[in-house]
Amino acid sequence: MAEQSIVFIVDDDPSIRASLENLLSSEGYVTQAFESAPAFLNANRPDLPGCLVLDVRLRGASGLEFQRELSRRGLRMPVLFITGHGDVPMSVAAMKAGAIEFLLKPYRDQDLLDAVHKGVELDRLRRTRAAELAELRARFAAMTPREQELTPLVASGLLNKQIAAKLELSEVTVKAHRAQIMQKLRANSFADLVRAVDKLAAEPE
Repeated sequence: MAEQSIVFIVDDDPSIRASLENLLSSEGYVTQAFESAPAFLNANRPDLPGCLVLDVRLRGASGLEFQRELSRRGLRMPVLFITGHGDVPMSVAAMKAGAIEFLLKPYRDQDLLDAVHKGVELDRLRRTRAAELAELRARFAAMTPREQELTPLVASGLLNKQIAAKLELSEVTVKAHRAQIMQKLRANSFADLVRAVDKLAAEPE
C-alpha cells in the first residue's frame, strides 16, 4: 500500500511529529516532517503520490489558512487535519475546502492510518487521471486544425453528410477526417470518442 508514496507532516509539536513519523514508518510509508507551513513550502519534496497530515493550529498561519494557500498554489495534495482543539465550524470549513478527514486528538492510530491510505490512493488516482488527460490533450494538439474543428461535430452524432453540408465539404473528405480523428484520439468506438471529447471539454488546463 505504501510503496512509492509519501506522507508529509506539518505540526509545530516535535513530539507529535516524531510520533506520527514512527507510526507511518512502521507501515512502510516514507515521511517528511516540518515544523511550519513555510518550511514545507520551501522544501524539496519528492514528486510521489502522497498526502499531508496537517495540524489545525500552527504558529503564524493556521492550518486552515495553509490549506487555502496550497489551493492557491495549485498543490492538490489530499489534506488530513489533526487537532486537539477542533470544533464543528472548523471541521466543516476544512471539509468544505477539500480535506479528506478531520481527526480529534487523541485519535486511534488505525483511524489515522485509514485516512492516510485513503489520501494516498486519492492522490495516486488523481495523478493517473492527470497523466491520461495530458496524453489526450497532446494527441488532440497533434491533429490538424480541420480535424480539431470536426471532432466536436463528429462526437455530437452528426452524420457525415450533415457535417459536409455544415462545413461545405464533400462526404468523402468528412469520412476521411472522421477516420483520422478516431485513430489519433485512439477511440475504438463512438462511445470512446464521446468520452474523450467530454474530458477535453470538462477539464481545465
